[in-house]
Amino acid sequence: MTESKADQPHETVKPRRRQARGERRIQQLLDAAASVFCRAGYTSASTNAIAREAGVSPGTLYQFFPNKEAIAVELGERLNRRMLETHGVFTPENAALPLRELIDAVLDPMIEFNCANPAFLTLLQSSEAPGNFLEEHAAQHDSIQDRIEELIGVRNPELSPERRTHTASMAFALFKAGLGLILGHEGAEREAYVTELKTALYGYLAPVLGTGGAPARP
Repeated sequence: MTESKADQPHETVKPRRRQARGERRIQQLLDAAASVFCRAGYTSASTNAIAREAGVSPGTLYQFFPNKEAIAVELGERLNRRMLETHGVFTPENAALPLRELIDAVLDPMIEFNCANPAFLTLLQSSEAPGNFLEEHAAQHDSIQDRIEELIGVRNPELSPERRTHTASMAFALFKAGLGLILGHEGAEREAYVTELKTALYGYLAPVLGTGGAPARP
């Protein structure tokens, strides 16, 4: 079926200004888009499929978004904001926890976010994701890397800057690799991979950061 002109690519128009009473419908459409993107992939998704998933007519969808790209822009911005909230785990108080508790405090919110929002990874893996989603995520990625380095510096201030960078990069790489396995499974298997990831990080970090608590810094 041929898409309407409004659904053609390269039109990354922002959603029009809407009144507060339309927010529920907006969220309904974004939730539907997230489901369709995960199931069909961003490139193959269409506004017709999103409208059908939301239980509304295409005309209703176009009252809020001019095309698929605009939906993805709005969804991506909201997901990036939610992801940014997980950065609050990198605190001096958490850095002072025993290592196992520190790993729980840092990983649990990030794993929970990704499991609750699989569309986040779907958009990341799409080379055609519109707007600034990929650029904003790249900036967040660098920010997480910096915060891991800072946390490592609090735990072991005697490490050289180069060693902090190497340790942070490896720990982050382990997390991302493990996250892929976690998201690829559900139920007991997912929990098993969460445990394996935490075990791997503990084994890697313990010789560098120690296993006990560390004095908290302001």
